[in-house]
Amino acid sequence: MPELPEVETVARTLYPALAGRSLVRVEVLNPGTWQGAVSACELDAHMPLTFAGTGRRGKVLLVFFETDEFPDTGQGLCRPALLERGNDSAIRGLSFLLSLSCRLFAYPAGTAPERHTRLILHLDDGSMIFFDDARKFGYVRAVTPASLREWEFWRKLGPEPFELDDKAFGERFAGRGGAIKALLLDQSVIAGIGNIYADESCFRAGIRPDAPARSLCAADLGRLRAALVEVLEESIEACGSSIKDYRTARGDAGAFQNTFRVYGRSGKNCLVCGAKLRTAKIAGRTTVYCPNCQKA
Repeated sequence: MPELPEVETVARTLYPALAGRSLVRVEVLNPGTWQGAVSACELDAHMPLTFAGTGRRGKVLLVFFETDEFPDTGQGLCRPALLERGNDSAIRGLSFLLSLSCRLFAYPAGTAPERHTRLILHLDDGSMIFFDDARKFGYVRAVTPASLREWEFWRKLGPEPFELDDKAFGERFAGRGGAIKALLLDQSVIAGIGNIYADESCFRAGIRPDAPARSLCAADLGRLRAALVEVLEESIEACGSSIKDYRTARGDAGAFQNTFRVYGRSGKNCLVCGAKLRTAKIAGRTTVYCPNCQKA
């Protein structure tokens, strides 16, 4: 699943294709791609729906619809809390849970669906947004305030990394016996972090990824928070990491993979101290770390 920087990048690069446009029809080509309490037919009954922006909550991509209460701000990115306000039954937008093989690209009118196109958003100017997913792991939901409260995945999402100061961040991990990396990957502890950014932030903070969270002092956790925010911001600036299929909504590859310090570099020399990087399994995920630089 793409992580926070990749989903943030897709949200930013998708908005220009939606700005000033309205959704007039949803064409579901693979039934399993559409999920949730609101059916595609129910959504059709409310069209046209004018787009108000895009956004993200953790690893969830969000597309917002304009209402009298929440008009298009013209800024593109919207806060997830807008989806939870207003009439419980009002369709506020779409949520996309992306897999590594998912892509959202804009195409001109008349473009034929591709082999892995699972859903098409038809816009009022004839253009289309294809939701492609080779492995059929991703899905789309129309969301209302009520349906968000009933969506277990959404309800359990922890806070965003950028919203936490040192104190609040430390409280998420204090006294917990699990490995710090396992807790970083737990979306109920903190939202949006996956294997790449857990490894990279632990390295920059000088913390072993298998260290029990309760063994880390406030200074350790403060370094980890700062490193995590730094890594995420750098990756967003680089349009994310393209390891396999990930592309922005413009079709461009990300570039942050070119600056990995540990992720995917098992057995290679540490870029800081020269020691050979080691590999472990934590929370079922391959983990790379430096035994010399990461001692906390």
